[in-house]
Amino acid sequence: LSYLVGGRDSEYAMAFMDDLRGRLANRVQLTTDGHKAYLEAVEGAFGGDVDYAQLIKIYGGPSGNKGHEKKYSPAECAGIRKTLVEGEPDKALVSTSHIERQNLTMRMHMRRFTRLTNGFSKKVENHAYAVALHFMYYNYVRVHQTLKVSPAMQAGLTDRLWDIKDIVALIDADEPTPKKRGPYKKKG
Repeated sequence: LSYLVGGRDSEYAMAFMDDLRGRLANRVQLTTDGHKAYLEAVEGAFGGDVDYAQLIKIYGGPSGNKGHEKKYSPAECAGIRKTLVEGEPDKALVSTSHIERQNLTMRMHMRRFTRLTNGFSKKVENHAYAVALHFMYYNYVRVHQTLKVSPAMQAGLTDRLWDIKDIVALIDADEPTPKKRGPYKKKG
């Protein structure tokens, strides 16, 4: 429904939650990770009109044994804690699995998220453009195996499968029209 390229501070959390709230028509159940900035951001965007919980993962040491294995290995998740924050969220549905899967898909499709490659984004603007292109392709062009259509078709946002040319046409339509210059005049 919503994404944002930026930091993990309270300003970005508030912008993200405000954007998400603006895209929803009904009360929802929302789960976030334990990032403290989300507490204030969810309250500011939704007030009491949300069933909100946090899923907090408890991590142990890294899973690698020695040296570089230990340095580049993720910490092992030793457990989770579900905290009900606002409203009446169904504890059985408190999960971050869907967004974690979406993040994995995004990292696998765009090598810009991999630090130790030459595709890593150095400019945040270029990174944001790459993420936007990914989501347009993922939601409008790609047929999903379980849906048999694109997510945008399934949600009723479009009645057809888009093509890359359609995305390029959107970009071209958004570009400002170049100003016409007068005839070239030679100096001197």
